[in-house]
Amino acid sequence: MAEIRNPNASSPGSGGGDTRSLLFFTLLALGALMAYQYFHPPVPPKTQSPAPTTSAQTASAQSGAPAAQSPAPVAAASVQAASETTTVVENDLYRITFTNRGAQVTSWILKRYKDSHGQPLDLVNHAAAARFGLPLSLFTYQPQLTKQLNSALYQPSVTGPVTAPTGIVFRYAAGPLTATKTFLFNESYVIDIEASVEENGQPVRALVQWPSGLGDLDEAAQYNYVKFAFSSDGKRDTTLARKTSGGATLNQPFDYAGPIDLYFTATFLPANPADATVVTLHNAIDVPRDQADPKSRQISEPVLGVAVGDQSGPAHTRLFAGPLQYDVLGAIHTTSPDGLATGEDLRPLVQYGWFKFIAEPLFLLLRFVHDHLIPNWGWSIIVITLVFNLLMLPTRFTMMKSSLKMQRVQPKLDAIKRKYAGLKPTDPRRAEMNTETMKLYKEEGINMYGGCLPLLVQMPLFYGYYRVLLNAIELRQASWGWLPNLAAADPLHILPITIIISMFLVQFITPSPGMDPAQRRMMAFMMPAIFGFSMWGFASGLALYWATGNLLNMALQFGINRSKMGRELNEIAARRAAAKRPRTINARR
Repeated sequence: MAEIRNPNASSPGSGGGDTRSLLFFTLLALGALMAYQYFHPPVPPKTQSPAPTTSAQTASAQSGAPAAQSPAPVAAASVQAASETTTVVENDLYRITFTNRGAQVTSWILKRYKDSHGQPLDLVNHAAAARFGLPLSLFTYQPQLTKQLNSALYQPSVTGPVTAPTGIVFRYAAGPLTATKTFLFNESYVIDIEASVEENGQPVRALVQWPSGLGDLDEAAQYNYVKFAFSSDGKRDTTLARKTSGGATLNQPFDYAGPIDLYFTATFLPANPADATVVTLHNAIDVPRDQADPKSRQISEPVLGVAVGDQSGPAHTRLFAGPLQYDVLGAIHTTSPDGLATGEDLRPLVQYGWFKFIAEPLFLLLRFVHDHLIPNWGWSIIVITLVFNLLMLPTRFTMMKSSLKMQRVQPKLDAIKRKYAGLKPTDPRRAEMNTETMKLYKEEGINMYGGCLPLLVQMPLFYGYYRVLLNAIELRQASWGWLPNLAAADPLHILPITIIISMFLVQFITPSPGMDPAQRRMMAFMMPAIFGFSMWGFASGLALYWATGNLLNMALQFGINRSKMGRELNEIAARRAAAKRPRTINARR
């Protein structure tokens, strides 16, 4: 059963007397939250056993009465095609190829997108589909019946190429079994689907499924980003692939459900959300670790799918198979209680995380710069990064002022510590030391949180911008300079190297009187290495943002060092460093 949890649960606040106390209580609170989530997991949606085949048997099971005897087989007039044919439906956005074998899809080309090899993007994952089934096939709780329905030759109402808006009806009948699948197409990415199956004149609970993941598996694998997305009773959420069970039946109101990755989705929108049935499908497939080298080491990648239908038997749903683009998702709505497509839109499918309220406006600002000022996503990132860092400049000065005040009173703080040196942690006189310290802070006008609060203000903004650059499909295959794709890693590694060098220089030229010189040297080397190499395989759009910010910070720090406040901090740092150097005694012979 799918353990549907909210991966975006907010972290609790933290507190403390100084920076180390703040860090300690933050880690303590996070540990408590993780422990609570581990021992008290969210209650997943109610999973029901596989449904009976017919509605009559379902009613008998729910009432507790013995099931009525199955009616005698009713032979229907045979409706089958003589051979396999294809029907291609096309509009400005897609080209979908149907086969009448199973009345299912063999290819779903998105015309406005290319795959990582420069070929037209096919949403059908052909390697997975060969093992787990094609899109828009049927799912029933009888394996043999499912196999028959998905391998039979249906009679299509039209063959060959057709242009949307249009519709196709596939019919099949053999003995007591009849099946009809109807697909309606318009100018958007959304299609309307109806599927009904009857056996012996009784409706069979048949669901329409997309069982084999999405065709851009190599991009999804790059960030290990495959999820099951859903909206149930107003709750919009996603579940990681590893927490999604295969074959779990969820009978409850569903506004939408489907697999998503970083940039694309195949999401079903039931026509009757209150009576929806959703089955989560989870498999795995081995793919080359290096997509450019099929002979490279094989790794296992999750393949998520979903089957959607109605508890009454026949399935009626819409399907959105397309890009996670902000405006496209905003124009698609779920089914409201009155049966009209006027419910919530699909924008929550873009995974901005905890700080969506920050990330979404940042994306709109980035798009505004691209659409109205500089029609290049790389330059737009640079402009927004420069503006963003300049807006944060006052917090930088606040942190330095707080640091300078602390350094000025450091001798008095050292005297207080010497006065109460040697006290045990449980000694009551430690309270006197704290009182005396707080009194000194008050007299000198020092806020002990002044050094960390500006950083806490910046962190949500930085994280929100990070989520924007990671999830924006607009950056996919957008070029800048030597970068052919801002959503892929820098092929020449120029940006990660720039990040390492610039971050080292910023650490080196920033005065830190309160830090031990050895610790400062270690931080000056370790932090750039960690951040730089972490960006080695990340999207170059993120690396461009980070490198631009580092270069700007380096220039700003040079300017701050020449100011009166900067010179005083450097003088204090120099005196502290000289005082900690070991003294050399020259002896005479």
